[in-house]
Order: sequence, then structure tokens, then C-alpha cells
Amino acid sequence: MIKLNLQLHASEKITGKIERKYMAHLLNTAIGEETPNWVRLGKDLKELTIELNPDTETKEDVTGAVSFTNSGYSPAIDADTFYAVVGDPLFEKLQEIVDHRYKDDTHCKTEVLEVHMWEGDVTAGFVAWKEDCYVTPKSYGGSVAGYQIPYQVDYTGNRVKGLYVPGTKKFTPEE
Repeated sequence: MIKLNLQLHASEKITGKIERKYMAHLLNTAIGEETPNWVRLGKDLKELTIELNPDTETKEDVTGAVSFTNSGYSPAIDADTFYAVVGDPLFEKLQEIVDHRYKDDTHCKTEVLEVHMWEGDVTAGFVAWKEDCYVTPKSYGGSVAGYQIPYQVDYTGNRVKGLYVPGTKKFTPEE
């Protein structure tokens, strides 16, 4: 089973350019349960990017004045490579959604956590942001390299700042 280990590099003091491994993205695979089960995203991926998908508009009026409007964001993650591993809680959740073709809140709505491992420490916790989201498998199958279930995570709001402590795997909202 793949275990979450944010403590691997957590004792290092981060200065200068931040390496990608210090921006951790976790998904709660315990959908509908009281206690979250945070699983780190990114295994087997060379890149994991949160696309903000801004809803913007630029207009020019007859006087030549230009106005700009940003109506908000629709953040999403496209994880195009996810190799299934027996015992991995993310695989088990994705396979369950695939098998039953779930599309409802009960089975697909969960939470995503973004952990800034350059802000804080392993004992007191790292600055983190938790947000509601939906996880949706995009396909399943793959090549001879292994069974794959590419998926996407669509952020839906209710963004909350807090601290995440890797040793306890707990997120505490800021007061």
C-alpha cells in the first residue's frame, strides 16, 4: 500500500527556489466517512498542475478604453497517469466509482488539501488549504505498462485555511 509520508523532506529548512515536492496535494479517499484518509497525489506523474481556469473578459469600448473582468476561477487537476496498485486507497475509491458508474455526491464529493511544506514545520504543522471537490475517473485500461485510471479533481469552493500535521494526518482549520 502507498503510504502518505510528508515527513520525508519535512525536516529540511526550505530557502530560495521551492522544489515541486514541497507543494503537496492530498485527496480525502474516505468519502462520506467522519475521519478523513488523506492520500498524496502525484505518484508516477512528472507533472501535477492545478489549472485555475479563470473566467475573464476584456472589452474595449468606442472611446478606446479597455476594461477587464475576472468573474472567478474553476480550479481542476487532470491526473492523466494513475497506475492502479492493489491496496492503494485512491485506486480502491476510483475503481469503486468506475465499477458502479457513480456520479453522485455520496460517492464522488470529497475534499482536497494543499500543503505548503515550506511554511511551518513537521511538529506544529504546515500551512494548508482545504477545499471541497469532486473526483471523477476519465477512463480506465491503459497499455502494457499497467492498468491505469486517469482522473480529474474539480474544486468546488468552501476553501479553508489551516494547519496540517503530517504525523497525525490531521488538518485543523484556522480560527
